[in-house]
Amino acid sequence: MRIASKRLGRELADLKANGPPEGCVIVQADDLSTWFFSIEVLGESVFKGEKFCLRLKFSDGYPIEAPEVTFLVQDGWKAPEASHCYSNGHICLSILGNEWSPVLNTSSILLSVQSMLASCKKKERPPDNDRYVKHAPLSPKDTTFVYHDDTV
Repeated sequence: MRIASKRLGRELADLKANGPPEGCVIVQADDLSTWFFSIEVLGESVFKGEKFCLRLKFSDGYPIEAPEVTFLVQDGWKAPEASHCYSNGHICLSILGNEWSPVLNTSSILLSVQSMLASCKKKERPPDNDRYVKHAPLSPKDTTFVYHDDTV
């Protein structure tokens, strides 16, 4: 966890000193394993005025390995009704899977999620939401998503 700890320590210090991207707020980051952020889409969007909570769980493999990123779906929080967001909080986003790179960081993730949500034209779940949620693994990292939509 040495590399992960050093990198996460630097990222957290930067986030606390300079703040996360606009529209994002640190809800909780008490340790270097799990962070929570509230996130809202800036500008005009179908999600205008709505806030969501992202949970980022970091493993010893970070930054070589992407963190587990999910929308919190408890304590009054819900996942956005977006075509790449499942009702259990799992997110189908390529940078969280096969397009992850160690040059990406927490701010990159927050900006990518904001961008994904901003590009939504209507509120809708993925077509396979019910089937996926019924059989989904606990971690979205154990899902092999197929990234075929370049519009988000």
